[in-house]
Order: sequence, then structure tokens, then C-alpha cells
Amino acid sequence: MAALSNFKNGLIAFLATFPCILFYLCFLHNIHNEDHNSLWNWCNNHPILLANIMFFLNVNVLFWFIALLQSNLHWMIGLYWMVIPVMLLHFYANLPMAQYNQLRSWIVTILTWIWSIRMIHSYFRRENWQLGVKQDWRYTDMSNQYGKNWWWISFFAIYLSQQVLQMGICLPLYIVHSVDKPLTFLDFVAITICLCGITIAFYADTELHNFIIKNKKLQQLGQPMVPILDKGLWCYSRHPNYLGEQLWWWGLALFGWNLSQNWIFIGALINSICLGYVTMLVEKKMVRQKYREDAYKLYQKNTFVWIPWFNFSTNGKDKKKD
Repeated sequence: MAALSNFKNGLIAFLATFPCILFYLCFLHNIHNEDHNSLWNWCNNHPILLANIMFFLNVNVLFWFIALLQSNLHWMIGLYWMVIPVMLLHFYANLPMAQYNQLRSWIVTILTWIWSIRMIHSYFRRENWQLGVKQDWRYTDMSNQYGKNWWWISFFAIYLSQQVLQMGICLPLYIVHSVDKPLTFLDFVAITICLCGITIAFYADTELHNFIIKNKKLQQLGQPMVPILDKGLWCYSRHPNYLGEQLWWWGLALFGWNLSQNWIFIGALINSICLGYVTMLVEKKMVRQKYREDAYKLYQKNTFVWIPWFNFSTNGKDKKKD
């Protein structure tokens, strides 16, 4: 039964963006139409607006409708958060009006695919390789908060808000494919930041996954669970996975900034502010759990939130006592 449900949800997720893909293929096929007043010519002249329209109709409206049919279970937006940047990348790169440095485009394309694959792997590993079983815990909390009104509030709280955020942080992908300039030293700085971000996030997620698995085994054996993860990268930062993710988006923004688009950091800045709010929610949730309350409060005092400097916790002294 679980396998059938997984297959069904996988099929839904696979087919969900077909309207968008089919429209885009029609656009590429008809763009050379000599009628300058045609729909296709308008699409070619307004790529960012077109991307937002397709996002609104195909993601916001369709994904929201699918979630309502699945008993208000909003799982698809979390999955596609990791796929949409890749789709936007190829959309911008293949526009007839696109002009760009080929090498920079290849570099950004490879980096974006690596980021996406890492995120998708982490997602499926966290979900035990299943689709549509559960949604983000924050959506569950909001559904409990808004009750009967959640069905329509979810459209704005989950989908419309994420459109603004994701389209904003992905704007560097458009800039990279609309300005043709040779690579400079800052491009290599951006590459380094992006790779560092992906690497940090990968190792942090892996350490967190192993920690969760270990605690589940302890719980099954009836033994006390380990209250906090303070080993590896988590010894230096309370949220190294978030730090890695932020480094990725700021590195991507640097590609756009290097192409004389000084405003391009706005998307990354807003994303960091939003993730700062999410960090606060996560920490409140951790403190509410009685078995880890005291340990986590001590962890908060001794370890930096995001950016590590040095570890001045008392864990080393505790180990000596052991």
C-alpha cells in the first residue's frame, strides 16, 4: 500500500509541471513568428514576467489545488523548491534574446545542478524515500493556528510568499544569461563561496540525519535519547545547514553583482531574513521539548547561531569527567 501511494504521488509530482513545460516548448517553437504583436513575441520581451505568470498558474494555483484534494497536505512545494531553480536556469539560458558568456553559463549551470541534486538527496533521505507522506512542520503549526480558514490562507502563506522569495533569489540566474562579459576574479570568488555552501550544507545535513537515526534506535531500545547534536560542524554553529544554504545563495548573487547589477543582493538578503525567522521558530521548538530543554539552552549560550568563530562550549570539560 505504501509503495502504491509513493508511486501515485511520484506520478503526480512528475506530471505537475507539464502545463508549464508544454507552454514553454510552444513558445520556443513559435518565437520566430513574424507577427510582432503575437503572444510569443510578448513572452520573449518579458521573460521575468512570463516566468512569474507560469509560476503563479502552474505552481501556486495547481499545487495548491492538488494539496486541497490531498486533505490540505502541502508537500509538493517543498519538493519543487529544489527543482524550480534548475527549471528557471534553463528557461533563461534558452531564451531567444539571451546573451551571455558561455563559460560562466556552464559554471553556474553545473553549480545549480549540484546544489539541486544535493537538496533532493537530502529531502528524500529525510522523508525515508517517500513522497507525500507529510508536509513541513511549520505548515502543520499554521494549519492548527488558522483552523477552518487555513484552506485559503495557505495559498498566500505557502505559495504566493514562496513565489516572491524564490523568484527573487533566482534573479542572478537571469542576469548571468542576459549580460555577456568575460570572467573576472570575482567569478572565482563566487564559485568558491557556492561550493563551500554546498559542501557545508551536505555534511551538516548528513550529521543531522545520522543523529536522528541514532536517537530513533535509542528510543526503540527504551534508552534515553541524546538531547542535542553538538558534534562535527554542529560544534561550531547551531545551524550549519542554514549557514551552508545561505552561502550558496549569496555566492550565486555575487555572480550577478559582478555583472554590474548592484541590486541583485536584495533577494539573498530577504532570504536570509526569512531564514533568520525560521531559525527562531526552530529554536523555540527545540526548547519546548522537555528532554532537551536544559541542554539546548546551554548549547545556545556556548555556540554561535550561524557563523562559527570558535567553540567555547564546556563540552570538552564534560568529556574529561567521563
